[in-house]
Amino acid sequence: MTLPSIIYGLFLLSVVGIYWSLPFKRLRLWVLWVSSLVFYASLQVQYLPLMFAIALVTFFLGKALSSPLNWRIPEEQWQAAEQTWDQRRGWILAFGVGLNVLLLVVFKYLAPTLELIGFVAAQNQWLAERDELLSTLIIPLGISFFCFECIAYLVDVYRGAKPTQRLVEFAAYKFFFPKLISGPIVRFHAFLGQFKQQPGSETDPQGPSPNLTHAVDGLWLIATGSMKKLLIADHIAILVNLSFSNLERAGSADIWLAIFAYGLQLYFDFSGYVDIARGSAIFLGFNLPQNFDFPYFSISIADFWRRWHMSLGAWLRNYLYFPLGGSRHGLARTCLNLGIVMVIAGAWHGDNWGFLIWGGLHGLALAGHRLNQAAAVRWSWLERLWQSLPGVLLAWAITQAMVFSSWLFFRLPTYRDFSFALTHLWGYPADIQFATKVYSESLGLSSLQVLIMLIGLVIASAIAYGFNRGLKLYMGWPLKLLLVPICLFLAWLLAPGESLPYIYFEF
Repeated sequence: MTLPSIIYGLFLLSVVGIYWSLPFKRLRLWVLWVSSLVFYASLQVQYLPLMFAIALVTFFLGKALSSPLNWRIPEEQWQAAEQTWDQRRGWILAFGVGLNVLLLVVFKYLAPTLELIGFVAAQNQWLAERDELLSTLIIPLGISFFCFECIAYLVDVYRGAKPTQRLVEFAAYKFFFPKLISGPIVRFHAFLGQFKQQPGSETDPQGPSPNLTHAVDGLWLIATGSMKKLLIADHIAILVNLSFSNLERAGSADIWLAIFAYGLQLYFDFSGYVDIARGSAIFLGFNLPQNFDFPYFSISIADFWRRWHMSLGAWLRNYLYFPLGGSRHGLARTCLNLGIVMVIAGAWHGDNWGFLIWGGLHGLALAGHRLNQAAAVRWSWLERLWQSLPGVLLAWAITQAMVFSSWLFFRLPTYRDFSFALTHLWGYPADIQFATKVYSESLGLSSLQVLIMLIGLVIASAIAYGFNRGLKLYMGWPLKLLLVPICLFLAWLLAPGESLPYIYFEF
């Protein structure tokens, strides 16, 4: 089942009905786990044993990390025993983190691995007979977010957080279906804390009364997420896919337009998924973290990463940047750490050079931002410039130019594709057949009309941003309830004939 779809809607309604009809929390945990298994099995049942094995190993490693020292140890031996135990905990953590990283490396770099296997298989008859089977392997959906959460859990326990002693608690958290495939990344203790605050307990089995406001908020998020995905992202995808699949015939202006369109498609596609996930979770009493906060209105690259894929940004800071030293060892080391983190983030997205270049560009931009901050502290005129209205507009333009231009390497990660696009960014006219096929026949619009529509989309987002940030205006639940069926109907009526998979399902 996919998000959004009628089947998913019926599935969610069934789970919500069963979940809140149960008086005891321990039974609700089982409902969460079993329903999540059903959800994942509908997509990739073959990888369920692997995902459960990862969760099981992480659960027991978390318990091992927190097992106490024997308090009967004589005082003169306590210090040595404590050092030995700290060393053992370090090895347990390293094993758990290494195992999850190894899984990511194996699946993220599956293509070159299979190429190597194919080369070896050519020299070995036994492997050659199995090469066809190996080539059909695909990346398990949600493996990245699944492993990231496992790493976060182990590190948090190592740092002193209390591990769970109940497997069903950890399994319900790990397989929680709204966030299972594409996040947002959630910490275990935040998830469990929200569950414990829900009404109903072993001693007080009184079922909770539904909260109308929360229910409407959940419906509103699902409706707006469906609009973002079906009505905006999937329509933009038609232009993007046709443009990049016909690069040889595209002109320079067409490539720039496709890059601009892809940046918008990626945002509305991913944020639409997260909205549906957050809305689904609200019906089950959970508030998943916000993952996007109008990132294309950021005025610095650091601000962009605080507002784009926010849960991933927080994970990178807490579990990569800070352990590397963060900003505690001088400006040069800070810039180096930022570069390392972003290159790793690029490598996480895939095994092509384009992802590494994309990460490296963002690392350089973040380092440049830090250098600019240091210069502004030294030169007051520079600080005044960036705080003035022209400076703010200039900073916004520079930030978005960097962000959108780097999407080229994200969308065309192979060397052949991005190198061709780079050499055709300036001075190349389009083939007449390109305009006919992409704009006239497929979209029924000219390239100028497409550009105007995309700019109109940005202006509409700016108005929403102004209401949200500047005027602090929010819609009440009656208006949301009125608009929900309209949004869902429009998303269903005006969606393309075939819904496309979410972009981040690839990662």
